[in-house]
Amino acid sequence: MLLFLDIETTGLENEDKICSIGLVAVDADTIVRKYDLVNEGKKISSKASSINHITNEMLVNKPKLQESKTYKFLCAHNKEETTLIAHNSKFDLKMLAACGFEFKGQTIDTLRVTKHLIPECDFFSLQFLRYELKLYRDEEKESFAHNALSDAKVVKLLYEYLLDIASHEEMCELGTKKVLMQKLNFGKYAGRYIEDIGMCDYKYLEWMLTNILDLDEDLRYSIGYHLQGKI
Repeated sequence: MLLFLDIETTGLENEDKICSIGLVAVDADTIVRKYDLVNEGKKISSKASSINHITNEMLVNKPKLQESKTYKFLCAHNKEETTLIAHNSKFDLKMLAACGFEFKGQTIDTLRVTKHLIPECDFFSLQFLRYELKLYRDEEKESFAHNALSDAKVVKLLYEYLLDIASHEEMCELGTKKVLMQKLNFGKYAGRYIEDIGMCDYKYLEWMLTNILDLDEDLRYSIGYHLQGKI
């Protein structure tokens, strides 16, 4: 079984919780879709609401994550032969682990796999890739609000797009390998090659490594690689 998963959270701090979960399960010709809003007793920040469009009022009387139908379905199919596929799967599994869920099967991180296979992309967020790779052309006809289920559907489309470049097994392997990124995607040098920045302003890259504690691990690895011999 393939499980395409997405979650939304109350924020990005350590104490934040999952507030919605959506998945698309594919097993041979059977497709199952699940979605729930959940209430883990943590208020959603206004910043998080501006991204996921979930408000605290929407969570009133909603079940806890472990009581939701989506979570129970996920647990029922938590098997070694199941592959969980998500965009930034490390984050999703970290948030689920905080609720006591430990996945037993293989995982594919479409974020890292896309960085490996399509490095020329300017950005790698799921919604950017939805438009950049024209995944929306293959979306279902019915309309629905942006939520964890709609994102899980986009993850499925992205996985199918990547299958034209690499096999399922190769994607499982790539998801565990660090990516040597070529460009910065934010800051004053956004869009510039990291190697070029290292030539003209390596102190800026050193500052990034020292001061940005939550720096993306692939970007941290790439900056360190390009700074070899300069630090």
